[in-house]
Amino acid sequence: MKPLTPGRFVATLSGLTVLLAGALLMGVMVGPSSLGLAEAWQALRGHAEGPVADIVLRVRVPRVALAGLVGASLAVSGALYQALLRNPLADPYILGVSGGAALGGILALSLGGALGLGYAAVPPAAFAGAVVTVVLLFAVVGPVGRVATTNLLLTGVVFNAFASAAIVFLASLAGLTDGARIFLWLIGSLSDVRSDAMGWVALFLVAGLACALPLSRALNAMALGEDSAQQLGIDVVRTQRLLLVATSLMVGAAVSVSGLIGFVGLIIPHALRLRFGPDHRLLLPSAALLGAAFLIVCDTLARSVLGGRELPVGAITALAGGPYFVYLLRRHHRRVFAS
Repeated sequence: MKPLTPGRFVATLSGLTVLLAGALLMGVMVGPSSLGLAEAWQALRGHAEGPVADIVLRVRVPRVALAGLVGASLAVSGALYQALLRNPLADPYILGVSGGAALGGILALSLGGALGLGYAAVPPAAFAGAVVTVVLLFAVVGPVGRVATTNLLLTGVVFNAFASAAIVFLASLAGLTDGARIFLWLIGSLSDVRSDAMGWVALFLVAGLACALPLSRALNAMALGEDSAQQLGIDVVRTQRLLLVATSLMVGAAVSVSGLIGFVGLIIPHALRLRFGPDHRLLLPSAALLGAAFLIVCDTLARSVLGGRELPVGAITALAGGPYFVYLLRRHHRRVFAS
């Protein structure tokens, strides 16, 4: 693998930035009512009026921004979980944080009417569920001197199983309307754009990157094993706990506004690692850019492929991500056997 030079770093991120810009423009132009490049550009500059300005500035730009923030959060979280667990097939949901966030959101959806709460209570309830899951996670693994991968995996399995059972129970008690909303929310949807919730997603994404990027060299060392990292002067326990908290909060914030969108945190870091190598100094910002572009494209397809009807974006990511992930696995195995 080529060494990471300043020129290679800048060239890679520049290329991904151009890709993201293209996805942003596509998200603004494409939809049930498609717009030309000139119309979209004039609206973005504030030089358009009437329906075109409303479609671009009030509907598509907020939704495209939300898709980019959620995609970046999930992709960066996936890269960090894969590094911390030393497993390239790990994803942001493996520790049960997404299950906890989903359970919090479902509680608000199913019980909100009886408590006098509207749909506005769903994002904060989902975020609270993620925070509670993180607290419970450390209550389980906290007494251990070192956060072992096996303990984290087993704890995540238990949390996800409990959350799934509780969600099924709540969905069975809900009426037809609430049950349909629960179903769509569990698959993943970006149809409900709330500017206040979007701010929280952006805040935790920036905070997560601010925590992770200075620790990129530590993550590279930890890939060699915890003992080797400690010999290099890395405080493994502190690094693990700090990044687990930051990553889990990023996932919780993303799930709280979009529901459960799968495969973004799994295939994006894995594809980048195969293409550019495992150096987290490049992998983390690349994951943010490519994850944002990927989810913007998927959401654009979700709201335009059926004309006036809309698909959950989680269905698009699963349809796109499943076969692509199989392709990545086959390609990886061919490289291993060839070497």
